[in-house]
Formats: sequence, structure tokens, C-alpha cells
Amino acid sequence: MIVPRPSDERGHANHGWLDSYHSFSFADYFDPNFMGFRALRVINEDRVKPGTGFDTHGHRDMEIVTYVLSGELEHKDSLGNGSIIRPGEVQRMSAGTGILHSEFNPSEQDEVHLLQIWLLPERKGIAPGYEQKVYPIAANPDRLWLVAAPEGRDGALRVHQDVSLHAARLSPGGRIAATLAPGRHAWVQVARGALALNGVDLGQGDGVAISEETAIDIRSAEGGEFLLFDLA
Repeated sequence: MIVPRPSDERGHANHGWLDSYHSFSFADYFDPNFMGFRALRVINEDRVKPGTGFDTHGHRDMEIVTYVLSGELEHKDSLGNGSIIRPGEVQRMSAGTGILHSEFNPSEQDEVHLLQIWLLPERKGIAPGYEQKVYPIAANPDRLWLVAAPEGRDGALRVHQDVSLHAARLSPGGRIAATLAPGRHAWVQVARGALALNGVDLGQGDGVAISEETAIDIRSAEGGEFLLFDLA
């Protein structure tokens, strides 16, 4: 079963400095039919204007993954971490028992375009944590890169949930085939470009929920980029 989530049906909030689209219910946007998918709770597509950002604020009991598409995002947190996240770099922050952090666009002229993802953790009360790694996704198209997984499997960021997150760039005419184990589910989020997933056409910002399928075939005539969540 393949259920598309069209980009133009997402929630939308424009705060001037922040233009954000919500695949699932978030903040003032509420849709009881889209509260998340399995352990996936939030996918926000954010564009942050130069010299602005999210002031210091707190989170608890959430796995937060940040995926930058263009521009740069400066991160600081109460664990003492400070970094710049660029395209090709993926960040994981486990809020656990509590963490304070800020995210800021340090550029004076370029906006930053990113996906922020929240996953429900396998349990509450874990110790807060932070990781950031580089993955050569753009330089190695037409293959899946495992960027987050339980126990940090195969060089991925460690997430405290039974979710394997893959990222991929497709070249024009490229194709990627993936397999889901019986009983598993998937969500695919198109980050840019246009794709066809098992014959279903998807554009930038579209998502799709996949259940009761074992084979996933993704193709792109013009090229594209996507995230694939393999979920319990």
C-alpha cells in the first residue's frame, strides 16, 4: 500500500524570518490524520533567512535529525557543542532528559534550506547526546547512504529507535531499488527534484507512506534527492 502526502497539502507557517512546511501536525498546524507515521513524528522543510534563526529553546525525549540542503546552519547546545552544518553533513541530537539548543543562519546573504526530522525514542529518559557526520551523497549518486540507525550501525549516526534512515541523490535517469523486510514500513520524503516510486510520480516536498510492500523502485528522469525511512 502506497499513500502519497502531496507537498501542497502540508501545513504551512511563514514567520517572515522562517518559512516552514509541515508534513505532520506541528505547532499551530493540526491535522488528526497526519500526526506522524510509525515512530516518525515530524518532517519540517524550513527556509531560514540570513542572520536569523531559532533562539535557545528546550526539548525532551525526542530524536532530532537535521539535514541541510543548501546554505549553512550554526548549532549550539547546553552540552557545549557548537558546529556549522552544511550540505552533505547530517546531525543527530538526542534530547533525552532535556537539552537546550539554538540554530542560526550565520550567512549575511544566503538563506539556509533544511529538513528537520523528529523521531520518537524507544524509551524516555535517555541521556542527551549529539553527533554530526559527513556523507558524500552528492558525489556518489544512485546509491542509498545509511545516515542514521540503531547503535550507529555501519557508520551511521546513532538513533534510539528502530529506524534506519537513508539518504540518496539520483542522477538524471538514475534508479535505486530497496527492499523492505516483511512487516516493516517506509516513508520516502522528496527533498528536491522529481521521482517515480513504484510508478507513482512525486515532486519536491512530496512524501509517501509505504506499508505491506517489500520492493521499492525509485527512478528519476531529471535527477533528485530523497530520504528513505525504514520503520518498524
